Amino acid sequence: MAAPSRKQTLRFLSQLGAFILTRFGFWNCFSMLMLFAERADSKRKPDIPVPYLYVDMGAAVLCASFMSFGVKRRWFAVGAAIQLAVSTYASYVGEQVHYGDWLKVRMYSRALAIIGGFMRGGEVYRQKARSRSLQSTGQVFLGVYLICMNSKEDRMAYVEHIVGGEIMLTLLEVLFGVLALAFLSGWYIRLAAQVLAVVLPLVILLIDGNLGYWHNSRKVEFWNQMKLIGHNVGIFGAVLILATDG
Repeated sequence: MAAPSRKQTLRFLSQLGAFILTRFGFWNCFSMLMLFAERADSKRKPDIPVPYLYVDMGAAVLCASFMSFGVKRRWFAVGAAIQLAVSTYASYVGEQVHYGDWLKVRMYSRALAIIGGFMRGGEVYRQKARSRSLQSTGQVFLGVYLICMNSKEDRMAYVEHIVGGEIMLTLLEVLFGVLALAFLSGWYIRLAAQVLAVVLPLVILLIDGNLGYWHNSRKVEFWNQMKLIGHNVGIFGAVLILATDG
């Protein structure tokens, strides 16, 4: 059997990224339900008032379902971006649950990157020319996410869990800074996405995946951390699309 050509490999990776990104809504809703069930024992409230929460989850599942089945994928990708933006804004202004500032940065920057992924990467489903405004806005959101990956808590986690200590931390800060600049400026987007597609799985595995550290040491709720892992996996899907389809 002949080895797959470069074009076939890129197409497979692009389709894999699309598969991950379009299913993000399902995992996000599931992890939110598990998080709110986890809070029920301590009588803590969900991030969004209950009547609106059902509407929000219904919209998320609807968009994810239509994208998964290939029905008007481009439009429902934009719809998913709008739904997540409204949900994130509602949870922020509602202030039903208190989060530390550093955790807010982690949560909202990842939500912003997913929104950017739907706006920028989601257009792999296009049958018409891409919208330049959606392209540039989505890229900026991904750039902001990369800047936020250099927060104090992230740096502490890198030092504790990645071999190389301060030297490796400095290299990572420079790398994320350069990648952020690429996304914010619109230069070398495909190359930046290819580099990020290699680095991000390591971050998910070595940093996000250390549930004991975040849950026990940083007091992040278990299912909130699982939700954040899902965000980064969704971002990885969007990055795969950009890396191969650009």
